[in-house]
Amino acid sequence: MSETIEMSNNSKEKLIADMKVVVADAEEILRATAGIAGEKMADLRERIGERLRDARVRIDDAEAVLVDKTKAAARATDDFVNENPWQAVGIAAGIGVLLGIIIGRR
Repeated sequence: MSETIEMSNNSKEKLIADMKVVVADAEEILRATAGIAGEKMADLRERIGERLRDARVRIDDAEAVLVDKTKAAARATDDFVNENPWQAVGIAAGIGVLLGIIIGRR
């Protein structure tokens, strides 16, 4: 279960990082076109600027939620291990055996 959470968190982290790059690139394009005159261009820059600000806020919110969920999952895992140490050792041993079998077949 924690592997699924970790994989999901990794893909979310990757998505957030990718979105930050897209926003940064779009902001750079906006700065590069700042000298281009025209009412349509000014309107377009303004709309894009608003959308980029909104995107940054959403990205920051998504990142905060991801961090909170990751911390909650870590706390839950820690609580489980502290409450059930032998069961946790058994699960870890089972996973180790499965990995050993998988690696041994290659």
